[in-house]
Amino acid sequence: ALGKGSDLEKAFATAALVYNNSADPKGKLSKAETKSLLQTQFWAFIQGQENKPKYQEIISALDEESENKIDFEDFMILLISLTLMSDLLQEIKKVKTTK
Repeated sequence: ALGKGSDLEKAFATAALVYNNSADPKGKLSKAETKSLLQTQFWAFIQGQENKPKYQEIISALDEESENKIDFEDFMILLISLTLMSDLLQEIKKVKTTK
């Protein structure tokens, strides 16, 4: 759908597709599914973050037994939050090109 889109548009389209492929028919993910998706699809950003208090807070919220499910908006906020605290972000900031 975004074959001619910008790199940023493609990145967000990919995030939406990954989310949608994992979401239930109502477009939501359980907390356990969200945690699993992060571990399989976002591992480079979350590796090495285990000792950071904010990371522990986020993951413990996903570990809580709850009926609450996560919608796409909350999922994107979660991805952005994890990206901002990631050590990988510091490495990415040093790169000047996407090609």
